[in-house]
Amino acid sequence: MDYYLITKWFGTFLCSKKEVLDKRLFPKKVQEIVQRLQAMHQGTILAEEQKIAKGKQVVVQEKRLQALGTYKEQDPVFQRLQIAPESYGFSQDLLQQATLLLSKHQIKEFVSSPDLQIIQLVHALDDLLQTTNLFSERLERWKIIPTADEKKQPFEELATAIEKEMHRLEHLIEEDMKTIAPNIACLVGPLIGARLLASAGSLEKLALMPASTIQILGAEKALFRYKKEGGKPPKHGIIFQHAFINRAPKSLRGKIARSMAGKLATAAKADAFTKRDIADILIGELEARIQEIKKR
Repeated sequence: MDYYLITKWFGTFLCSKKEVLDKRLFPKKVQEIVQRLQAMHQGTILAEEQKIAKGKQVVVQEKRLQALGTYKEQDPVFQRLQIAPESYGFSQDLLQQATLLLSKHQIKEFVSSPDLQIIQLVHALDDLLQTTNLFSERLERWKIIPTADEKKQPFEELATAIEKEMHRLEHLIEEDMKTIAPNIACLVGPLIGARLLASAGSLEKLALMPASTIQILGAEKALFRYKKEGGKPPKHGIIFQHAFINRAPKSLRGKIARSMAGKLATAAKADAFTKRDIADILIGELEARIQEIKKR
């Protein structure tokens, strides 16, 4: 017999296709509920879930619970089963308190994350790049249409100040990447690495991505267009900025991008979890692989 494992904010339930057969309710304390919601958000299987599923063939709706049974996200049984918190003595007021506290914890965790500064620096750099491009366009127009006198052209001093600030931001990014993600920084350079991290959302998210996803980070619009209209899928995204790819013959860029993405996936895991210095090994392996690709 298949059992259906369902976890709500107030407990975890083992069900048949029609009703609840067993349950493990959470303590009716805000902090206890928040701790479990945080663990679930991080992909952790709760102790209550492990105990209630032990020795049974269970069907689960969350990828987080795949280790406990068969994953069937679209199984209609999950939609039919209605488990109301009020039926087990849990109020909506308790949910609101827990949600508010959880949000505060998540905001605090996000703001204190060392990745955040890099992500914000990358966004600030992009904003300045867009601004300086606009000013450069304006200056070009003033050169084509001379002003009435010989005064300094408008925006010239501002454009110079923005350029200096961009160099300062780039330096800060380089220094932070050497500390936070040294393997990635050595493998593809701190600026490209920072853009990958910003596109992924955090170092941990980047570390958990498969190489195939890392390969096309930054090419989401092209991927969406391919899925919608057909044609050829993108072979690379942000990593195209690296000389190994953009200076390679067009026919080899996809293979080199795939190899680089594989090494990046390993580098990200080392930076996020093991903190081992494996940059030289990865660079050596990547360069050897590129030579093999070019010889074919």
